[in-house]
Amino acid sequence: MQEFPVRDLSARANSRIVKSAVTPRPIGWVSTTSVEGVDNLAPFSCYNYVSSERPVLMFSANARDTGERKDTARNALETGAFVVNVVTEGVAEQMDRTSADLPPDESEFDAFGVERAPSTHVTPPRVADAVINIECTYRESVEIHDRTVVFGDVETFHVSEAVLVDGDLSMEALDTVGRLGGPYYTSIDRMELTRQF
Repeated sequence: MQEFPVRDLSARANSRIVKSAVTPRPIGWVSTTSVEGVDNLAPFSCYNYVSSERPVLMFSANARDTGERKDTARNALETGAFVVNVVTEGVAEQMDRTSADLPPDESEFDAFGVERAPSTHVTPPRVADAVINIECTYRESVEIHDRTVVFGDVETFHVSEAVLVDGDLSMEALDTVGRLGGPYYTSIDRMELTRQF
């Protein structure tokens, strides 16, 4: 087995290895609204939950080359709210398009034809075609190197009846999409192996 000490590698090489090793990564498609009222939408594969019984979600956003925060992190910190829209195969192509780096005064919802749905507890809109939307209020953030890690308390879940069976989420119906290393995505292909303990 070959060893790759982090101190001997370029930033790009380190990034490539960690993004390929930590896979598949769930995608948080995060919507925010700026203080000026512009709706922003961007995908993050540095995303997960950190608490479940009292749900808290997190996403990690890298900085611009200038060192300034990108729109999503800035909006969440300045306005105190964001929505995570779960990415499934039906919205994967729209999600990928919204990774484009638009000017702060231009909305990805409008630029890429993503339909909005109103939220009930926060200002940012939900993605209407996402089967699950998770409304969050800002809890705290941590600066780590060139990234801002944003934590949010979940206020409410919106879940489509299409992925519910007897009131519970059905993993047979929920075809979530994840990120792999490089430009690649992956869909769910469940194994025969199931958790025993």
